[in-house]
Amino acid sequence: MGLLQKLAIKNYTMGGLGEAIGARIGGIGSHSGIQVTETKALSYITVFSCVRVLAETLGSLPIFIYKERAEGGNDKARDHPLFQILHDLPNDEMTSSTFRETQMGHLALSGNCYASITRNRRGEVIDLYPIPWNSVQVRRNKTTKKVEYLVTDNSATEVFPAEKILHIPGFGFDGLVGYSPIRLASEAVGLGLAAAEFAARFYSQGMAIGGILEHPATLSTTALDNLKTSFIEKGAGLANAHVPIVLEEGMKFNRIPMPFTDAQFLETRKFTRDEICGLFRIPPHMIANLERSTNNNIEHQSLEFVKYTMLPYITRWEQAINWKLFTPKEREQGFYAKFNVEGILRGDYKSRQEGLAVQRQNGVINADEWRALEEMNPQPGGTGEVYLVNGNMIPVDIAAKREVSE
Repeated sequence: MGLLQKLAIKNYTMGGLGEAIGARIGGIGSHSGIQVTETKALSYITVFSCVRVLAETLGSLPIFIYKERAEGGNDKARDHPLFQILHDLPNDEMTSSTFRETQMGHLALSGNCYASITRNRRGEVIDLYPIPWNSVQVRRNKTTKKVEYLVTDNSATEVFPAEKILHIPGFGFDGLVGYSPIRLASEAVGLGLAAAEFAARFYSQGMAIGGILEHPATLSTTALDNLKTSFIEKGAGLANAHVPIVLEEGMKFNRIPMPFTDAQFLETRKFTRDEICGLFRIPPHMIANLERSTNNNIEHQSLEFVKYTMLPYITRWEQAINWKLFTPKEREQGFYAKFNVEGILRGDYKSRQEGLAVQRQNGVINADEWRALEEMNPQPGGTGEVYLVNGNMIPVDIAAKREVSE
């Protein structure tokens, strides 16, 4: 077993995605005072929710291997070695969905995801293992000018050629490595983390009894000790928020309220939440923010999520797979991989059936193809293979001849 497989297995043994990004050393400072890293950002619920939406959406999409027909169209290539690896089991330890969820989580957080490619003697891919993104360094060889990958596990480092690594980069300027969204947006993420920490400390440190103590003279040592015991030990914390306090030597307590609304605290948290949604291009309703969502626009927002958020990622995945996992000969023969996004593009049942009916009436699909989309078996005897068109429709050239004759 090579270094790549050992590193992948070690990563999953340690706990998967969280541990994979947990080894990142250092971070980006922010003016909020929070040191921002991918690990810490994932503890912020808005970041976690957005990354989870991206990862689970890609992991739930079916991916198939197709072969182009010489006469046009394509067929599923179920007998191709890659079909089972991409659709079912990329290796002996995880399903295709788990593999793609993990990789997409790495990509969304760090801007890159990596997987080792193992081939047999015939050059066929036999397994794919995810590699922690923080263990990989991409460089260009000074002699050959080719891209290579340095993979480090503790003190052991190996150099792998590009053909042995499936690398899917996100947005970046050099075409080799993607940028980390978390580090580029460290101020917004840091503000969200700081606000969450402030809210937690607001309750845990007894802000409910904040105020000023007035004493008519000098406070004695005994009275000061009693005061500390009363306020700090018995008065702090949410459980003691309404416990009465005994004051010493004629002291008076004047409460200084600090409601969250006066500090615009809730507005700040909402604004930061929307900023993070914008960073990942996630519609707010997908992370349980329904303030601006209605029954009329939520379906269109979901369609826009597929078109403008997932489609760029899907395109990156498909092109990387077609480039790295197929041989040049297989690409010439017309083999390619493609995700099926039909499931998440479906509208409500009535609209879907009306759209299929239009295709059926215009000869685009036959009855068996319609039934297949609805997970139904073909009609017996081949009766569902016939393509039909509306009887009132005639070719344009025939209509033109009729007009001339009239």
